[in-house]
Amino acid sequence: MSKSRVPYEVYTEEVEALSVLSPDGEIVNKDKVPNLSDDQLKELMYRMVFTRTWDERAINLGRQGRLGFYAPVSGQEATMVGSQFALDKKDFICPGYRDMPQLVWHGLPLYQAFLYSRGHQHGGQIPEDVNVLMPQIIIGAQVLHAMGIAMGYKLKKQQQVAITYTGDGGSSEGDFYEALNFAGVYKLPVIFFVQNNGYAITTPFSKQTAALSIAHKAVAAGIRGVKIDGMDVFAVISAVEEARERALKGEGATLIEAVTYRYRPHSLSDDTSKYRTKEEEGEWSEKDPIARLAKYLEKKGLWTEEDTARVKEEAKATVNEQIKKAEQTEKMTIPGLIDSMFETTPKHLEEQKADFQ
Repeated sequence: MSKSRVPYEVYTEEVEALSVLSPDGEIVNKDKVPNLSDDQLKELMYRMVFTRTWDERAINLGRQGRLGFYAPVSGQEATMVGSQFALDKKDFICPGYRDMPQLVWHGLPLYQAFLYSRGHQHGGQIPEDVNVLMPQIIIGAQVLHAMGIAMGYKLKKQQQVAITYTGDGGSSEGDFYEALNFAGVYKLPVIFFVQNNGYAITTPFSKQTAALSIAHKAVAAGIRGVKIDGMDVFAVISAVEEARERALKGEGATLIEAVTYRYRPHSLSDDTSKYRTKEEEGEWSEKDPIARLAKYLEKKGLWTEEDTARVKEEAKATVNEQIKKAEQTEKMTIPGLIDSMFETTPKHLEEQKADFQ
């Protein structure tokens, strides 16, 4: 049977974002509920609460001058924690500068995340068994990196996928389109995950693109595109699991647009009052991903307010311990930086080291 065709016009209708768990903690799409055990559900909740507490503490550390650049994440726990939760340890993560939680939950030690923020070279010394790149500061460049890693997996016939993250602003970069196009041509095992938090720093999404959604942009590249509720961790896990399964079967890349919201500023130098309203923030606070999952787990008898309080205290203690470890790391030097770049330092760099010393 031939597929029905629409003359001339292509994908001109809006699409609904996939939701599985309502803000009241009720299942609204039984077909998309992830197959998670009770222990996995509790671990998922643990990680989301931990991440928000870590975020709140990191903001304070930044204001105290104990961290360098830091991009807040509160509100985006479902997209970050949920997407990594759906991966295998051997899969590769290529992050943007806000995506540190995914790296830490994938195995990067937290103190190294703090070293990275402080500009220390050892913050980028990734353990051999942790398949991640350090956060990319250039907007959208990490999307090309993931495409390249996925090409390597395909050539070597490895059962692994690469996932990369960017925001709605990153989806307007040339690198973004180049990577999607290449992945479409070669049917690469890569997941392009766009966290659409409504603002590329201060630019509202309405001024970012005339497309009906970011997910629609998959059409031109010949890959699969989906739009999901990014405040719903079940929708996130379901979408990433499905994208990963398709990639491993040789069915190519998926572009996931997760509609989410960042409760905190873009960075510690940002003032959200200049471009966001209190009414808007209030509406999104009712969709809080952590509160949503907590309601669901409480109804199942798997979580209590006491559990949340316990995890918060544990997270605070862990962050305090890890920032101290970062601060006690030997200070970086120019000669040390040069030595860390090569297995055998070239002669001309040895000469430069001598000048510094």
